[in-house]
Amino acid sequence: MQRPNLVICAGRELFASFFPPVLKQRLSRRFHWQRDGSQGITSRLRKQLAAAEALMTTWDSPHFSQDLPDLAPRLRLIAHCGGEVKSRFARSLFDKLIITNAAEPMARATAELGAAFLLYCARNVDFYRRELRGRSNRIYRDLHLHGAPESLVGREVAMIGFGRIGRALVDLMQGFDLQWLVYDPYVKKSLAREYPIRFVSWATLLRRAHHLVVTAALTEETRGLLNKARLSHLPDNAVIINIARGGLLDLNALTRDVKRGRLRCALDVTDPLEPLPVEHPLRRLPGAIVTPHIAGSNRGVRHEMAKVILDDLENFFSGRRVTNRVTAAMLDRMT
Repeated sequence: MQRPNLVICAGRELFASFFPPVLKQRLSRRFHWQRDGSQGITSRLRKQLAAAEALMTTWDSPHFSQDLPDLAPRLRLIAHCGGEVKSRFARSLFDKLIITNAAEPMARATAELGAAFLLYCARNVDFYRRELRGRSNRIYRDLHLHGAPESLVGREVAMIGFGRIGRALVDLMQGFDLQWLVYDPYVKKSLAREYPIRFVSWATLLRRAHHLVVTAALTEETRGLLNKARLSHLPDNAVIINIARGGLLDLNALTRDVKRGRLRCALDVTDPLEPLPVEHPLRRLPGAIVTPHIAGSNRGVRHEMAKVILDDLENFFSGRRVTNRVTAAMLDRMT
């Protein structure tokens, strides 16, 4: 059987991080593929697209507008090695083509980082590390006499958003006897019978959010969700853990509260300032932990994403149903 023509939009190193030799061999057995690392639509890429029956994209690929079918008249499917597709393809393309993504492998890895942040912050590890950098052992005496007040076991944890990442995090944290307070007006409330969670109002969530984990999608409705006013309703010394999108919160307002010592934070995402500028206070402030968008970037996760993409590509060209299609109707609730 003739192998379908596949164009892969990825630079050499990025492609290699998704496709180790064994997956590259699998790709070559089923497809006649060409790779292009351009981040814009060049004449070379146009020539490749003219014969393409399928297109594989990554987070370094160009944005494709509504005229893509004119550039690629034989194109039938786009498979994206990632989760976020809304900003990468014109909305009309979701009706004209099959577009799939590979978000599921990233959910558990992102939840893993959320669990690490939650435990690290709840036990106030950063504070104790800071104390031991000084030229004093007073912290040993204080803990010997008074004990440490911090613990996560049996405590309340607040969460904004209860999609695949939030659910994976709740699953990972089983055994800590946590009481999850969740705000998400879009998911089915019947999930409270499947998971140890309680859906609450905004006012209740903010008032009781000593530990607040943000896992919501970034949409027009959720952009700036945690603004200055809402941050002011959080309890003193509350910690905000953002493993979703930086645009969900007001970074300037949060920075001011961390500077004052009123709030703490652990952030894996900081857009629109990403990478976070080297002089930004959150890179040095006590009470702030910032990581460089590491949640879903594990190489093992990328290999799993490549397998998801390959499964859908092979299913499609074998006449079987793809399992990770993104439709236009889904976009309004997606990042």
